Amino acid sequence: MKNIDWNNVKEAEEFERLPAGGYICVITGVEDFPDKEYLKVEFDILEGDYQSYFTRLAASLNFWAGNFIRSYKPKAQPFFKGFLTAVKESNPGFVFNNDENNLLSKTVGLTIGDEEYIGQDGKTKKRYYVEATRSVDAIRKGEFKVPDFKPLKDPGNPMAGFNPLPDDELPF
Repeated sequence: MKNIDWNNVKEAEEFERLPAGGYICVITGVEDFPDKEYLKVEFDILEGDYQSYFTRLAASLNFWAGNFIRSYKPKAQPFFKGFLTAVKESNPGFVFNNDENNLLSKTVGLTIGDEEYIGQDGKTKKRYYVEATRSVDAIRKGEFKVPDFKPLKDPGNPMAGFNPLPDDELPF
């Protein structure tokens, strides 16, 4: 094993999971993927009991869990426009000029929930998902729906429809 000075390694902390709900957030990073026509938007919680939640989580677990994707493909443009409207309503005077970097440090309201997924180890795990983007004012007024928990869809029985054949009458 590699020689590591364990005295200089901070132990992982226990973190209370973020409850599903509406949060006032700040955009901390934006990356454009022009070949796939989407933005990856990173955020953190700006106000309330969970302020800086994703910063603290990242310091402990070494990955950033506060992110979501917004596609700007033709069929998804109405949803992207909704995201831009939420940012514009939350930041008076903001004008989006198709430069994703203009979104940095802007506030936006997000409704965040939990969903299950299958991890690389094959186990069922939970992750956060952004259900909707709203104005900061809408979040403050409680004008949002708390996202439902999204359980993993039952894959069903992969052997369904398979009829075993008796092998005592095989021709070989």
